[in-house]
Amino acid sequence: MKIDHNLHAASLRPAIERFFDRAAEKILRLARDWKADQGSPVFTVHGRYTTRGWTEWTQGFQFGCQLLQFDATGDLRFLELGRDNTLRHMAPHLSHIGVHDHGFNNVSTYGNLRRLILEGRVEGGGEALALHELALKVSGAVQAARWTPLSDDTGFIHSFNGPHSLFSDTIRSCRSLVLADALGHALMGENDRKFSLLARAMQHIRATLVYNVYYGKGRDAYDVRGRVAHEGIFNTKDGNYRCPSTQQGYSPFSTWTRGLAWVLLGCAEQLEFFSSLPEEHYRPYDPEGDFLKRLQDAALATADFFIENSAADGIPFWDTGAPGLLELANYREEASTPDNPHEPVDSSAAAIAAQGLLRLGQHLGPKRRGKPYHEAGLTVARTLFGPQYQSPDPKHHGLLLHSVYHRPNGWDYIPKGKQVPHGESSMWGDYHAMELAVYLLRAIEGNRPYLTFFGPLH
Repeated sequence: MKIDHNLHAASLRPAIERFFDRAAEKILRLARDWKADQGSPVFTVHGRYTTRGWTEWTQGFQFGCQLLQFDATGDLRFLELGRDNTLRHMAPHLSHIGVHDHGFNNVSTYGNLRRLILEGRVEGGGEALALHELALKVSGAVQAARWTPLSDDTGFIHSFNGPHSLFSDTIRSCRSLVLADALGHALMGENDRKFSLLARAMQHIRATLVYNVYYGKGRDAYDVRGRVAHEGIFNTKDGNYRCPSTQQGYSPFSTWTRGLAWVLLGCAEQLEFFSSLPEEHYRPYDPEGDFLKRLQDAALATADFFIENSAADGIPFWDTGAPGLLELANYREEASTPDNPHEPVDSSAAAIAAQGLLRLGQHLGPKRRGKPYHEAGLTVARTLFGPQYQSPDPKHHGLLLHSVYHRPNGWDYIPKGKQVPHGESSMWGDYHAMELAVYLLRAIEGNRPYLTFFGPLH
């Protein structure tokens, strides 16, 4: 990536305002066109959202987009739409024991509603606030119960693949656990044994950073600092680590860039959260006293890797080891080209990573050590909100173009006469583009609280 060191957030305001103008019509159109009994909208084909019955991990993003549109514009239609859909459709996600996605579905809906109430944007403290917080408590405990013990008496939240599987994605679901803990909740087990949700979140995060993130210390022949394996595989009989793996990447020894982005953003958000806590609150679960250092080291490593391995305008290809990149030898020096015959880019990875870069920059000090990361995040955002990655067609359901879901399985739509997927959207790409836009709009306007998933803790 070629970072623009002269870029300021305020210069992106016109593009962000155009984004929200387009989003209004598209969100309403999708709400009219989509029937809940179809399942969750996942990605577009010919510009229309379709579903994919793998797991229902994107419904919260659909309704979360409605709430974020209200957050940005104050248009009450979107508050009513997002709130009604959350109350009508999201309850099954609270008690869903079969997925690792609680931080996606439930923090994007109940969490946003709670935050908006506490910020004074939405009337209905009291019972409404209690309802949303109860939902978040349940979600955090259910997520924490999806637990695989390790040989060192720690453990991790296992993915939908089964108890052997540690996904890098799941680090962002730790929002669910730490938020529920902050609200005073715990997981209760057999014989009324009480499990700390904060402790489980910290153990999961630590396992992700130890086993799925690389630091250039010779762990194996492909140990490049900042590289991320999508999945870690464990022997569930003895709790020992076995090997890296992947589901949506090209190989266990390359980096699926959306997995990298999840880790970058997850680390940056948790740095913000833990920095808001008194040290004595989490110190009992940090026996080595290095938890925050591990978070920061991983955030820096993955941020540097993202910057080094993206196109000049900040957009990554879907995997850094994708074989077609041999035909695109200079892709790091040139602007991204979604319509190419070799490999697809992934704008959704860029939208997730951009927010991670900005939050990391803010944590480190945007005028000090964090300055290059802040500027890198703005560089990516400028591209994402530019004409090549925005969908101006009101009939196209999507907001952010050129997102990729599952390249190895061939699930992404390839236009007729082309060789790789491009021109389509995903529900998580749209949501994270909206979250990024709200984050930047607040920074530009400077009259609203800094955007965090945990909001004011009372």
